[in-house]
Amino acid sequence: MNIAVIGTGYVGLVTGTCLAEVGNNVICVDIDEAKVAQMKNGKVPIFEPNLEELFLKNIKANRLHFTTHLKTALNKSQIIFLALPTPQDEDGSADLKYVESVAHELGDLITDYKIIINKSTVPVGTSEIVKNIIKRKTSVAFDVISNPEFLREGFAVQDFMTPERIIIGTKSKKAIDILNKLYSPFITLKRPVIVMDEKSAELTKYAANTFLATKITFMNEVANLCEIIGANVDDVRKGIGSDSRIGNKFLFPGIGFGGSCFPKDVNALVHSSDTAGYNFQILKSVLNVNQSQKKSLIPKFKKYFNNHISSKKVGIWGLAFKPNTDDIREAPAIDVINELLLEGIEITAYDPEAMPNMKRIYGDKITFCNNAYDVLKDVDCLLINTEWREFYSPDFDKMKKLMKQPVIFDGRNIFDMEVMKINGFHYESVGRKIVTK
Repeated sequence: MNIAVIGTGYVGLVTGTCLAEVGNNVICVDIDEAKVAQMKNGKVPIFEPNLEELFLKNIKANRLHFTTHLKTALNKSQIIFLALPTPQDEDGSADLKYVESVAHELGDLITDYKIIINKSTVPVGTSEIVKNIIKRKTSVAFDVISNPEFLREGFAVQDFMTPERIIIGTKSKKAIDILNKLYSPFITLKRPVIVMDEKSAELTKYAANTFLATKITFMNEVANLCEIIGANVDDVRKGIGSDSRIGNKFLFPGIGFGGSCFPKDVNALVHSSDTAGYNFQILKSVLNVNQSQKKSLIPKFKKYFNNHISSKKVGIWGLAFKPNTDDIREAPAIDVINELLLEGIEITAYDPEAMPNMKRIYGDKITFCNNAYDVLKDVDCLLINTEWREFYSPDFDKMKKLMKQPVIFDGRNIFDMEVMKINGFHYESVGRKIVTK
């Protein structure tokens, strides 16, 4: 099939590349001329595991193309994916200015039947908004459907190629038939296509993300209680995760969730609910708890040093909001760094992928290091914000020699407490007992 993908962020670029991989002809559209030139030269503008290999393969096969000209892409395509940013507005709502702007352009440009697909997370009713904008500008037949993505950063290619489900929100039989053919290479008996109306599809995406955010936040609350009463959150997690009604995913406690989806989507659904006259209390609590959880290592750090922290040097492992991505949007590390800088603390930091993005925020306010060990030279303690695999099995003797004192505050519970005790560290994590030297 001939497909245009408008927007080349995480969703758009993965969508376009994976659709090309199964034989479709795909044109990716972006207004950023430098970015388009970069992609034409075979450079992937984001870090996402396994994406570069498919990206280069399909460029070479002449199935994946890039342009800044929307009209060119439309003339060659029947299916149009909208993978546009919907940033959070000041009131917490999703800003639809990019979606609406492209809808106006589509109304001016389409000359034959098109299927226009909202792929990104958009508020309930967006498909109708897009449809009405286009309808006011053309008499050409078209369908606007909701087809939300369920891609996890770090696993986006895998999630697209082997989806757990595909949601199609439309009442158009013609669009359903075409989309079933488009997605046939990705569908098995265990990976169903679920067809529903547009509003239900839009809400399904929000409901999925906000439920997972709620599950994470609940476990963080349990972990905080564990610290107070002396229970072990690892044991509690295993106990409740073995219940098939609950499941063991998204039960790992830490310093809160971040990224481009969960914070924005929870805020957007809260705003939509308020607008509809419904007080979504549990989601408002999720936002409040998560915001305080992001900074939960700071009180532990201050308490250990008896609030005498202004002259301290702190090392940080992990800057991305999660491993296997360079995305720092809403990353807990930003909240941690901001708090430390307010106290006048010297910071050294390392992340395998996210340092270029973090440098654009902090410049020379913190010292970025070439590897995890360089971070530790003469630091008073180490704070761990992201659970990158390379952090799991360090040389503890080398760490102790580099640090002023062997003190670690672990926001992702990556180390075993008994191992830390044997190696002589003061070790504080989330929801577990303190290990002392």
